[in-house]
Amino acid sequence: MNVFSVNKKTARVRGIYIGLGSNIENPYLQIKNAIAALNKIPGTAVLMNSGYFKSKPMGPEDQPDYVNAVVEIETILNAEELLKNCQLIEKQQGRIKQRHWGERTIDLDILLYADQQIKADDLIVPHPGICSRDFVYMPLLKINPELKIPGKGILKIVVESAVDKTSDFACQFAGNIE
Repeated sequence: MNVFSVNKKTARVRGIYIGLGSNIENPYLQIKNAIAALNKIPGTAVLMNSGYFKSKPMGPEDQPDYVNAVVEIETILNAEELLKNCQLIEKQQGRIKQRHWGERTIDLDILLYADQQIKADDLIVPHPGICSRDFVYMPLLKINPELKIPGKGILKIVVESAVDKTSDFACQFAGNIE
């Protein structure tokens, strides 16, 4: 049984984006299951998803390609509570960290939490790779082409004007999540 902490005094916050990635044990199903689990967190609703995107791995090249997605949610949870619930979903789906940037059943990253900027030991928002990793920004732009990144500006403009465009993981749309 899932146990989720809920701060009942908090109103629902929108504009929260979570990145999902998987490259082992049926990645498409892992992402679909993680989205369903996010939707079951009390006081939380998945509003939109980007569909599936495939990309080359970031890190060791001796692993399978990744399937990625981004969802927009609204929740009554604060960022720390949401992080704990995302980590619980990862654990429930069998995530075991064997090596840095290695293969995984599921990875859930809080990319944006509304317009907040957070720097904690276990959470940085906006996510540091949001404007430089195509498997993150392409799904984000599919959901919201005018998305504003706190402290950086409009994502589309930041990505288009980036001097260093070396983070090409050959990200391509791979279908709708149904």
